[in-house]
Amino acid sequence: MTGAERHTGDGIQGGLADGLERLWTPHRMTYISGEDRPEGGYEKPAGCPFCLAPDLPPEQSLVVARGERVFALLNLYPYNPGHLLVCPYRHVADYTELDGPETAELAAFTQDAMRVVRRVSNAHGFNLGMNQGGVAGAGIAAHLHQHVVPRWGGDANFMPVVARTKVLPQLLTDTRDLLAKAWPA
Repeated sequence: MTGAERHTGDGIQGGLADGLERLWTPHRMTYISGEDRPEGGYEKPAGCPFCLAPDLPPEQSLVVARGERVFALLNLYPYNPGHLLVCPYRHVADYTELDGPETAELAAFTQDAMRVVRRVSNAHGFNLGMNQGGVAGAGIAAHLHQHVVPRWGGDANFMPVVARTKVLPQLLTDTRDLLAKAWPA
């Protein structure tokens, strides 16, 4: 198991052994602690990851598809396999700052993302959304991005509910390759 270790239950809860297994995912601490935040933080990053991504190689950027005004890339910290972000190339923070053509292409890319993920992984549904501002939950509030999160019946099992841990069955680069090959030309 890469990046995770499983330990069986000798955990102590309230002075008593609890008998629970532990799935350790230490790679997530860089996100939780903010160690990998860009210089200047997420509100005013010195190097916005969404501005940098289109110029990086696909295996590093996780860009799946490119349009004239927007692009789609995999979320580095996905809620589910195939969790995509649709971003404008232009560095804007708020949905109201998009012009008409950017808004139209962002909507079209979101539709394409849903079609591709359904075709590749048979998603049963989706959560779509934008978190506008840090107080609304935007991790990178300075650059607008639309979340496209595939959902399957029963995908919210005990791990995220109880352990606040998501088990993902596929590496991000493998998911990126599948989605990029299925994206309409």
